[in-house]
This record gives sequence, structure tokens and C-alpha cells, in this order.
Amino acid sequence: MERKTMKQEILTFLQTANKKSFSMEELAEALKMQKSADYKLLVQTIAAMEREKSVALNQKGKIKLPLQAVTIEGIFRSNERGFGFVTIDPEEPDVYIAKEETHYAMNGDTVEIEIIKTADPFSERGAEGRVLKIKQRAITQIVGEFVAFDVDEMKESDLYGFVIPKDKKSSQFKVYIPAEGIQPVDGSIVIVEVTHFPEEGYATSLEGLVTKVIGHKNDPGMDILSVVIALGIPTSFPDEVMAAADEVPDEISEADLVGRRDLRDQQIVTIDGADAKDLDDAVTVRKLDNGNYFLGVHIADVSYYVEKDSLLDQEAFERGTSVYLTDRVIPMIPQRLSNGICSLNPKVPRLAMSCEMEITPNGQVVAHEIFPSVIQTTERMTYSAVNGILEEQDSELMTQYQELVPMFELMKELHQILEAMRTKRGAINFDDQEARILVDPEGTPLEIQLRERGVGERLIESFMLAANETIAEHFNRLKVPFIYRIHEQPKEEKMQRFFDFASALGILVKGTKENITPKDLQKVIDQVADKPEAPVINTMLLRSMQQARYSEDNYGHYGLAAEYYTHFTSPIRRYPDLIVHRLIRTYSQDQSETTKAVWAEALPEIADHSSQMERRAVEAERDVDSLKKAEYMADKIGEEYDGIVSSVTKFGLFIELPNTVEGLIHVNELKQDYFQFIENQLALVGERTRQTFKIGQKVRIKVTKADPETREIDFELLSAEEVAEVELSHQPQNRRRRRDKPTNKKQSNSKKPNRESGSGKKKKPKNKKAFYQSVAKKPKKKGRKKG
Repeated sequence: MERKTMKQEILTFLQTANKKSFSMEELAEALKMQKSADYKLLVQTIAAMEREKSVALNQKGKIKLPLQAVTIEGIFRSNERGFGFVTIDPEEPDVYIAKEETHYAMNGDTVEIEIIKTADPFSERGAEGRVLKIKQRAITQIVGEFVAFDVDEMKESDLYGFVIPKDKKSSQFKVYIPAEGIQPVDGSIVIVEVTHFPEEGYATSLEGLVTKVIGHKNDPGMDILSVVIALGIPTSFPDEVMAAADEVPDEISEADLVGRRDLRDQQIVTIDGADAKDLDDAVTVRKLDNGNYFLGVHIADVSYYVEKDSLLDQEAFERGTSVYLTDRVIPMIPQRLSNGICSLNPKVPRLAMSCEMEITPNGQVVAHEIFPSVIQTTERMTYSAVNGILEEQDSELMTQYQELVPMFELMKELHQILEAMRTKRGAINFDDQEARILVDPEGTPLEIQLRERGVGERLIESFMLAANETIAEHFNRLKVPFIYRIHEQPKEEKMQRFFDFASALGILVKGTKENITPKDLQKVIDQVADKPEAPVINTMLLRSMQQARYSEDNYGHYGLAAEYYTHFTSPIRRYPDLIVHRLIRTYSQDQSETTKAVWAEALPEIADHSSQMERRAVEAERDVDSLKKAEYMADKIGEEYDGIVSSVTKFGLFIELPNTVEGLIHVNELKQDYFQFIENQLALVGERTRQTFKIGQKVRIKVTKADPETREIDFELLSAEEVAEVELSHQPQNRRRRRDKPTNKKQSNSKKPNRESGSGKKKKPKNKKAFYQSVAKKPKKKGRKKG
């Protein structure tokens, strides 16, 4: 038998056998190679195949096929400390990639990985992987601050200098600029086209050409602009899009009213923030003779002006959403439309898409109509004015708006009915604080104000929720392709962690991790509402929730306990709402199979892209808030404040101040003890003192650092209220003793089993050569007797 044939026979046998591994004797018997010469040849062949990695040996020295490396494609998400995670499926846990296994992948890259450690559900340890190949680079441009080399450095290196990226996830990199093309001045904020990516020997270096100088780092507003451009958010509209916007008329014509219901004689108002310029929703409420309520929700008909596949539509799709930052708005559609013909400005006719509902005193919508309309709002109301009328009974405001006061009182009545209905069915109510950062004309933060949500804000929310649910249910029952706003049930593993956490605090959660209802979770929130544990339970519950997103499939909205939900009420600033309006208009005229097929094909991409753009906008808003809060605290170094522990991690405590500013007390700064992180209770516990830090705990801090560049704020702990102790996961040990080395060889091996006597285990060969020599003797046949 030739070697080649023997290898093939061995592989065929291993591939078709029922068992996974075989001893050399079993393999010899199966291949009928038990004669001494054949057996020796078999051993030599196996040794060669093992070197070629076409077979492998398990821990017991048995022969098996090697594990085939399964490669998976996913998106790499980097951490500024060098490691990262790969998202393979949004519904599955990410794969951890250690710093040395990233293969120089950068944030957002599409990568091919292999799993080197599978997940362990019992220890809650996720899978670990290794990047094998970078399939596609996500970053082709980088925004950052240019640092110029001096003349000598330029001559020596043939470089103008380097750029420090503004994106935190790329902060460990330097982008070197060759001495060609644009030469910026030191401190310029620039856009760089990347030409060379990190590689062996240059792990934190890139190279690229400056394509544009945005401005100087000291220019007003440059800090926010840098964040926006770094995230790829467009800051201006292309000329051709602006030209298309200019073609839209400033006023509606008689031709625009064909096929519309005229509601200009109705008492309709907009209620928004005082500084809002894009007014896209208006409402009216009245009591019907049968005791039910009439609610009219009228939304700006943006889709009438932004026609399908037009330049305006393509640009709106790409942007996905308007982005609201500290002192500016980056709109989804040009402001000529968003603040002009599409805005429901007071006392002028405007085109709208209307949803009129009849609602019972227990909050049920028993009848509805959806149709295009023309409206003319009676008044442009602000939240503060409505709150002044309904909460403070401000006599001056009540006189000024006396004709509208009865309707506002009905609105409050209906809102309370709708709110009670949502609470009854189990909608989860997270009351989190929002802050508004006030800045001067130069962009310098002056004050952080907490946003108060009065009855005016809440009643508009109730009415918009009612309209969104009504629209979603209407088109779901028509069984036509549609776009929904979905919020899926929490994942089992996250719910289990929440159950464990609540149980440790003595809180009983009804339901199981597989089918817990929103109502069950709302009961938990109500149960702890007035207790010290309330903040920590709210935080842990929020972390257990999935992220809401857009989908062509209706999975309902878990947080709202709503079977049907969509976004219909903000088409000026959200592309999915604009699509919903377009679908309403389309299906009112054509529900043919051809039309449905066109939308069925288009909606998945629209939903996915809109979800991505929403996440990008949220990231920009958070980054700018962090930047401005750090800038606000920069001149408050050394000042003392009261705060609460908002989060606990193994590396320290995050403290939130009453104005929502959050800072870190690093665990290394807690010098009074060695603190152990108790993950299932989100607590740090001192091994010696048993001092415990938990979410919701009141503390007194001093500001020690506030850096707008890194957006980091650090605190020093001055005092903390006493809270109930948390049990350590093991008995405390003296840290010094843990670091001591064994004093002698005997001590160092004292816990190892003696494998040479009394253990019952054979001593393993020291190397593979010895192993093959040990088996290359004449084989023993099964059942064969000596002599």
C-alpha cells in the first residue's frame, strides 16, 4: 500500500466512522494493518499526517480529525484600551477579541474571525475570538487635530506632521501626513483620507492625506463640529438638494387641496418647546354627545413635498433623522421646508395627514379615520404656557388663552385616561432626568438646566402614542407591507441577571425569564418606588431591555405593552415617519399585489438603515453632551458636591450629580481598602472593612479632573452614606500573602497530584517523538493471550 493511498484510507475511515477518536491499535485493526511491518508504516504515516495537521491527537493520545476552524464574519467594535468585540448577529452576544488578537482591526471594520474559546453559559463568560482577516475597512476618513512638525523633523521624516483623531475609539492612533498636498497649520481641525492602515510594526499608526481643513481648534463651535464630522454626519446639504428645496413653493395653492378634507374651521393647536421651529404635530380634543372623547392628531404632510426617489427624498433617506445638539440642529430636510411650508406655523393654512380617533372613558380607541387634510392652527402654544394654565392656574395666561382653556382642560382629562390605560396594561414607566445645556454665542456652557416634564409635555406624548398605535394596528389588519417601531422582549440571559440582582435585594419578581410581561416589571418598579433601592432597580431594568428599532415585521412594543406601534408623528425629523405617510397615501389609492411587492422589497433596507442612523444620532448627542459637561466642570476643579452612585464597575464608581453631570472615582483612588467587585449585585466591597458601594448610594465628592478633549470627569470620594453590607464572593485573604512566592520547591508543588505513584494515572510521554516510539511496537490484538 502506497503512502498516498494509506493517508486517503485513514482520512476516509476517520470521516465515516461513528466514533470521533481511535487508539493506534483500534486504527490498525480497522484498517487490517496489524502485522508488524504494516503497523510500523501506519505509525510513521500517522506521525507525518499529524505534522501536516491532517490528523490530530487528543489528550489521551488517540487519533482524530482536527477541528475545522469555523470562520465567521462580523463587525468589529473597538475599545480605546485596545481590545474589542465582534457583532455577528444583533440578537446574539458579541464575541470578545483580546488586544493581541485584533489583527489591527479598527472600529466598524467588517472582519473574519475564528472562535478560540466558546461561551460558557454557567459562568456567564462570552465567546472569545481571533481576527483572521479584515474584509472591509469602515474608516476611510478621519477627523482630527493636526500637530505640525518643525522644519528639521519635516526634512528627516518627509512628513508634515500627524493628526490626533477626535473619535475616542480611534484615540490610540496617530495619522501621519506625508509632505504632499495640503499643509495645515498647527492646531487645524482637518479631514484626512486614509491611505495606509495599521500593520505589523505600526500597530497604532496610519497614514493619509489632508483633503480639507475645517477650521482651527480654537474657533467657536469647532468642538461640536469635530464630533459631528467624525461620525460621518453631513453638516450641509449638496447644492442640487438645496436647489430642489428652493423649487418647493412657500404657500399652498388651490391645486394642493384636491382630495383633502378641509379642517381649517376647527380649533387646533400646536404645543411645543419655546425654541422649536419645526412644528410637525397639532392636536384638538372635544367631548362627544355619547360621553366619548374625540382626539384629532394632525401631522405635517412632508411626503407631499418630499416625493419618492427625488433628490430631497434620497438625502432624507441617507440622513435618516435630524440630529439635535446643544446649540444647533442638523436637519433631515432643508430648513426652507422644515421651518417653512412643512411646519404647522400658527394661523396659516398647512397640508397635513390626520388621524382622528374616538376614545372611550377607559382609554380604548373604538373608531378612527386616517386621511389627508388642510388645517390652520388657532395658536402656537408652548409647554410652559399650557403647564401654567393647567398646573399653576396662571390667571394672566388663562385670560390670554380663555377661548382655549376648556379644550386644554379636556386634553388633561383625556391624557390622564390614556396614561391610566397604559399603566393598567403594563407599560413600563422609566422616569429619567433630562438636562439642557445652555451655552453662550461662542458655545461656552453657562448652565445645566433639568428639563421638567409637566402635564403639557405628557399630554402631547399620550396623544402621539395613541395615534402611532392606531396607525400601526390599522395597516397591520390590512395585511400590507408596513414599517413598525418595535421593542422586543428582553433576552432570557439578561432577565436572569435582573432576577438574581433583585433577589439579592430581597425583591420578588413574578413571572419567569422566558415570558415575563411588562406588567410584571412595572410592578417591580412600583414596589420599590419610595425605597432607596429604586434607582438601582431602574438602572438594572433599563440595562436588561433590548434596544427599540425599526422593522418591516410587527413584534409589538414591549416597553409600552403595545401590540402594534409605529412612528407617524414626526416626519420632519424622522425618515420612517415620512415613509409611513407615503404608505398611507399609496395604500389609499392602490393595494395591488404589485404595489405590495415593491414595498415588501424596499422596507427591510429602509428599516435597517433608519435604525443605524438613529444610533449614530444618539451617539453624537451623547458625545456632545459629555464634551459640554466636561467643559462646564473644567473651572470647578476642587469644588465639592453631593451626588449618588449611578453605576458600579470593577474599575470604579460613576457618580451622578443633581445636574446630571457624571464622573468617575477610580478604584485605585479608594485607598482605604482593597475592593472586590460583586457583579451580581453591582457592588464594590472592601475585603477588610466590608465598606460597600452600591447604585443609588449618596456620596460627597470633590472634582479633581474635567477634560473636554477626552470628555472625562474624575471625582475624589469625601464621604458616603452607610448602606447594608454585601457578602463577599469568598473569604478575604491577605493581599500581601497572595503575592508571596512559594518558599521552596516542595511548597510550590504541594497541591499538584503525584502522577508517579498512587494517582492511578499513567505518566504521559514527554514529547511526541517518545509517544510514537512507544506505540511503534508489535501491536496486541484484542483477546489475544500471552504465550
